[in-house]
Amino acid sequence: MFAFDALPNAPLQRLELSWLRRFGVELAVLRLDLIDPLISGNKWFKLLEHLRVAQHLAAPGVISLGGAHSNHLHALAAAGKRFGFATAGLLRGHFQDTPTVRDLHAFGMHLHWLGYAGYRARHQPDFWQPWQSHYPNWHCIPEGGGGSLGVKGCALIVEQARAQLATLRWSDYDGWWLAAGTGTTLAGLVLAESGAHQVHGALAVPMDHGVPTQVQALAGAYGYRLYEASRGGFAKVDEALLAFIAACEAESGVPLEPLYTGKALMALQQQVEAGAFTPGTRLIFLHSGGLQGRRGFA
Repeated sequence: MFAFDALPNAPLQRLELSWLRRFGVELAVLRLDLIDPLISGNKWFKLLEHLRVAQHLAAPGVISLGGAHSNHLHALAAAGKRFGFATAGLLRGHFQDTPTVRDLHAFGMHLHWLGYAGYRARHQPDFWQPWQSHYPNWHCIPEGGGGSLGVKGCALIVEQARAQLATLRWSDYDGWWLAAGTGTTLAGLVLAESGAHQVHGALAVPMDHGVPTQVQALAGAYGYRLYEASRGGFAKVDEALLAFIAACEAESGVPLEPLYTGKALMALQQQVEAGAFTPGTRLIFLHSGGLQGRRGFA
């Protein structure tokens, strides 16, 4: 049914930026944005175990949730088209004609707009019941590919970085830095590291949106730190952030987007300039992809 197991490799590259050099911090970026033109970033890893379960159960299709610019739904729909399984998306709010939504249609995903109250009900215990009746025996994936299956897939990311340390002439590194939306990817790294290296998560949503509780439930209470990086709320974008992204892209040549990677890197700059990391610290920045969503900010 699926042929999803051959995970592509993401290159590990030095990320040279003037504000890092001033403080003697070395940064490498694991370019998950380069693993695939459509199933990009951490989404491949988040989906991997869910699709294995769907295959094992001979599910007729896969259903999940997201917004009108959702990287998760975009990757799921693209995977469905490429590997030959049906997909359905439950979308936040009311119909929007966005580049992402047009792609979802083109990839063959069945779309259902839930309104805002309907989408907020996604955490209720009976939320999936009518959709399981509408799509019998389909496999349901939580928002963003979350949960223990998503965490298991994301743990494989650590192996990709460790296998390439020699290309940087690094014998080791001090920790990870990444954006956190649902906390699934962060939890996967924490479990894979098992305390060997600290994982730093820059929250792309406000701290009170439940991510700390979710991460603790998935990965425990140790081996990571969380930082507020939402700049006022999920999908909140300001001129300072956009200027920072433009400057970093011009200097490094690495593309960023404003919801996750841009906010995470800006939060890292703030911590570096505050003296949180001593000279000689070596960090791996996880580029979680999401570049298709930049079209919504054109």
